[in-house]
Amino acid sequence: MKAKVIGIPVQDQEKALQFYTTKLGFIKKHDVPLGEGNRWLTVVSKDEPDGVEILLEPSPNHFEPSKTYQKALFDAGIPYTQFNVDNLQEEYNRLINLGVEFTMQPTEMGNVKVAILDDTCGNKIQLIEIL
Repeated sequence: MKAKVIGIPVQDQEKALQFYTTKLGFIKKHDVPLGEGNRWLTVVSKDEPDGVEILLEPSPNHFEPSKTYQKALFDAGIPYTQFNVDNLQEEYNRLINLGVEFTMQPTEMGNVKVAILDDTCGNKIQLIEIL
């Protein structure tokens, strides 16, 4: 068994696609219309184009429990998911220069360094570097 697709609920799929590609550096993998303005929209790491796909999922607009859960996590400052990076300070500086807002600056915690950003689509995302 292995993970192929992980879902992240987003409030606006087009806005999410722009953020995840132009700011975070992912590349679009699939973009399939599903009707009612929804899409099967995935992005992947440019370093692993055949790796795990991130589904930019429109569920908060169509499923109230998901919307409530997403908002509760966001309001509490809890990241919805995390992405690993090789050099967190370098990635943080790059993203700050692109206008990305962070709710937590790079901070060492034991054998990791973490930072938390706002993906502009209703989620906090944690970046992590293993030290």
